[in-house]
Amino acid sequence: MATVHEIDTGGHAPALEARNLSVFYGEKQAVKDVSLVIPAHQVVALIGPSGCGKSTLLRCFNRMNDLVIGARIEGEVLFHGQNLYDSDVDPVEVRRRIGMVFQKPNPFPKSVYENAAFGPRIQGFKGDLDDLVEESLRAAALWDEVSDRLSESAYTLSGGQQQRLCIARTLAVKPEIVLMDEPASALDPIATQKIEDLIWELKERYTIVIVTHNMQQAARISDYAAFLYMGELIEYGPTDTIFTNPKEERTESYVTGRFG
Repeated sequence: MATVHEIDTGGHAPALEARNLSVFYGEKQAVKDVSLVIPAHQVVALIGPSGCGKSTLLRCFNRMNDLVIGARIEGEVLFHGQNLYDSDVDPVEVRRRIGMVFQKPNPFPKSVYENAAFGPRIQGFKGDLDDLVEESLRAAALWDEVSDRLSESAYTLSGGQQQRLCIARTLAVKPEIVLMDEPASALDPIATQKIEDLIWELKERYTIVIVTHNMQQAARISDYAAFLYMGELIEYGPTDTIFTNPKEERTESYVTGRFG
């Protein structure tokens, strides 16, 4: 039975806790008995070589794997003390409170405004939608660039702007946690810098879990890092410790570029 990787959370309460979490795609086990606690209002990076289970683990946190044919989950993910995989939990509500930003920008074929307004609209938001759209776009550091382009198609924005619009769309439904699956991998260095700056600002209000294959990025933006290898959680702790004084030889080999 896996032990929870104990970390000093710096006084931050747990936002999520995985307990003995395993994921199977048919007969293949992609995540193997992972247990860890994610502190609130911190940035946690999931790192490891391609195919190690990073994205699969991330998708467990808001039940996105439910949508994968043949996927089976064992174990628990606790959010406010409740297992998100209990039979009485609504996965749609889970995904509202634990939002997801994907690797490639995926704006809807609608205007900038309607992208930001989409989630609140379908949830029956009764307040001032204009204010909420502006608030969300400001939170995503995009308002100043698009305030005079709200009626234009989201596809007229640059790739980096589209990704920040997708972040604004996620924030508009007021999640507590934001999951990001390599959100800057398809972007140029300038757009990547804006996403990284934004992530650092957002942790004041949200807990952020990010998958990244970029070691320099993980070192720059995360408070904690979890190193996965072949579906197993090898090491988890403060990012500076993981990168400068890891306990596990495999972690050191990976972060120093000797494999992966």
